[in-house]
Amino acid sequence: MTMTDPASDGIAELLVHIGRAARGDDPTSRLTVAQWTCLRFFARANAGTRTPSAFASFQATTRGTASQIIKTLERRGLLGRQRSATDGRSVCLDLTDQGRAMLGDDPLRDLIAALRALGAAERDALWISLSRLANSIAEFRGAPSFGTCRNCRHFTPSGRAGQCACLSMKLTPEEIGRLCNSYTAAAERRLTPRKERSSP
Repeated sequence: MTMTDPASDGIAELLVHIGRAARGDDPTSRLTVAQWTCLRFFARANAGTRTPSAFASFQATTRGTASQIIKTLERRGLLGRQRSATDGRSVCLDLTDQGRAMLGDDPLRDLIAALRALGAAERDALWISLSRLANSIAEFRGAPSFGTCRNCRHFTPSGRAGQCACLSMKLTPEEIGRLCNSYTAAAERRLTPRKERSSP
């Protein structure tokens, strides 16, 4: 605590409190906090980012620890792996049908419901601010940033799709909204909030 900026100190404490309250650290939970984070990560990451090393970077943990979390979810039938289509030395992990069903019990659902109750403008402003905070913390620590294509400097939009200059590939609308570890914050472009899927 710096005690020189009460507002910033208070916001930091509140963010930590919200994270702890929402993360599902409950002895009755079907997964541990780290396992829920892992399941969410592989549900949201693009094909090139669904690797053990990318998850280790995202979780800010060692590759050994990340590997143990992944293996546990594989043993439980929630994650499946296959060789990368572009690099035969690496693997790509995907949620199984059972893994996708498990996300229906995600402890974050209460926080998501609370966010949906906010007004659109308030929610969009929060998305922009939190994205900038995450990028700044990564820069302070010399860690890789994670973000989606629509807010990346390598991304060029083209209608509903786009192009990634970093990976030299075309992107589908679905891929644009996924996490990528080749992400670089577009400082010159205003961050745009992720659009929610419409309710069924």
